[in-house]
Amino acid sequence: MAADPDLARAGIRLRQFGQQILELLGGRKIHSAWAVPGGVRSPLSAEAQQWITDRLPEAKATVTLALELYKKLLDGPLQREQRVFGDFPSLFLGLVTPDGRWEHIDGVLRIRGADGSIVADGLSEDDYHAFLGEAVESWSYLKFPYYRPLGYPDGMYRVGPLARLNVCDTIGTPWADAELAELRARSGSGDGHGAGHRRVPVVTSSFAYHHARLVEIVACLEAIEQLVHDPELRSERVRSRASLNRLEAVGVSEAPRGTLFHHYKVNDDGLIEKVNLIIATGQNNLAMNRTVAQIAREYIPDPVAPGAEIPEAMLNRVEAGIRCFDPCLSCSTHAAGQMPLHLQLLAADGTVLAERSRP
Repeated sequence: MAADPDLARAGIRLRQFGQQILELLGGRKIHSAWAVPGGVRSPLSAEAQQWITDRLPEAKATVTLALELYKKLLDGPLQREQRVFGDFPSLFLGLVTPDGRWEHIDGVLRIRGADGSIVADGLSEDDYHAFLGEAVESWSYLKFPYYRPLGYPDGMYRVGPLARLNVCDTIGTPWADAELAELRARSGSGDGHGAGHRRVPVVTSSFAYHHARLVEIVACLEAIEQLVHDPELRSERVRSRASLNRLEAVGVSEAPRGTLFHHYKVNDDGLIEKVNLIIATGQNNLAMNRTVAQIAREYIPDPVAPGAEIPEAMLNRVEAGIRCFDPCLSCSTHAAGQMPLHLQLLAADGTVLAERSRP
């Protein structure tokens, strides 16, 4: 921010653009309650429609600038990070349309392997218990979801922006598809050939989640540009209403951090009796832990050497590794200031060889 204040301001204004759209629709920027069972609460106003239209060019110019800067950094100082921040083969899970396009709120679930092949397709959230398991470990409160056919922990998979771009065949808009092709060309593994057009180069480095987010911003801006003048957005008929008609249901959507499953059981009065949520951070749990281990091996090359230490840089590196998957986690788990961390280097028998902390 100090070195390039204009760039920083542009990024803040791009974020403001997205938040203002949420406020125009749902009355507030954070946790907007616009979407409701049966539709949405209110249509888009003429004033809001004009506000969005007027500011789209600036938003597109900002993401163009961000992409240019990121690619320049990727060709230089970010090469090492791309190689060691969670670069390993795994499965990827996300929603796609029936014909394989990028999707967030509808469609079917697809699982793609690191070699570009489709492992499972057309999966329904109603059957999630059949293909997803949830393991537990004594040292964590967070569950460890995995793909059942491969077992635990071999069934590790990733969700989120990078997973969405890995599982889809195309995004469906010209600028975003061009950026997706470049992302795959720069960072993807495999040649993308195989059983039909559905096999694509897969990006396995979790550091590329940042690049994937930029590509998704492009896709969102193109979608906004296409939708903002749709006359249905101004219609007053925005919601269907119904009484209780099912006692159990499963929903799935693509939240910013990744695929989100909600499973509810209610009684005849509509009161919730049982809930199971499989959130993106949980689904990325195995991959996050493996990423931290990979970073540690890079920055502590000889951990059993006499006097081995955890370097100060490890604190930022571990936080950055977590942020690849979950930019919100570092801030949402504490009140103010930087993310608190306590790192320990343990011997095979559990002896603490070294530790470093940040309050």
